[in-house]
Amino acid sequence: MTETIATFSPLYQQIKALILGSLQAGEWKPGEAIPSENDLATRFKVSQGTVRKAIDELASENLLVRRQGKGTFVATHHEDRVHFRFLRLVPDNGEPHYPKSTILDCKRLRAPAEIARLLDLKSGDAVIQIERILYFSSEATVYEEIWLPGTTFKGLSVERLVEWRGPMYALFETEFGTHMVRATERLRAVAADELSAKHLGVEQNTPLLAVERVSYTYGERPVEVRKAVYLTASHHYLNELN
Repeated sequence: MTETIATFSPLYQQIKALILGSLQAGEWKPGEAIPSENDLATRFKVSQGTVRKAIDELASENLLVRRQGKGTFVATHHEDRVHFRFLRLVPDNGEPHYPKSTILDCKRLRAPAEIARLLDLKSGDAVIQIERILYFSSEATVYEEIWLPGTTFKGLSVERLVEWRGPMYALFETEFGTHMVRATERLRAVAADELSAKHLGVEQNTPLLAVERVSYTYGERPVEVRKAVYLTASHHYLNELN
């Protein structure tokens, strides 16, 4: 297959797009090293400096990871540093830490209209719905519903989720070939309804933080909708702005 470079954007951006295309096609798997800058420069017939600038930008976007003396690797959700890109709940006291979770349910449904729209599906297409509770320091802190495209996550079950020991995104990456590369979130203050109060062990109308996330894989393809409520009595949502 012949690789071509468009002429309407800066050269390093064109190289970045080609590298992204290789990532999307699975040429280099999460956690694997990509070819050296020199090899990529030869492959794309550009200077090593142009390749370096493209890789620098991909690294700043957390798609690639540079390791001193070892090379450049595809980012993976198995790395601790990646976990906290998508987990912004931080304890008021102490260091950020990954929570333990309890899976309440995992079932296959027909997509409600809103979920279908957010996942770029047709209303009624198959989706997977997961319900779980996240515990920070043994305290129920997050109750969430997670919606996934049924065709992409075919075979996902409660048993598989319970067996998995690690972040859910690492499971999606390893067993379903879906690597989350970015997400958008919307936040608002809400009062606990009957269901969230029950799962979080609080009174109805307790103040909560509602977070709706849409996560994307390569090619800007939405592959997850997450609707969660956070109990922030001893935690806060941290976002670093650059």
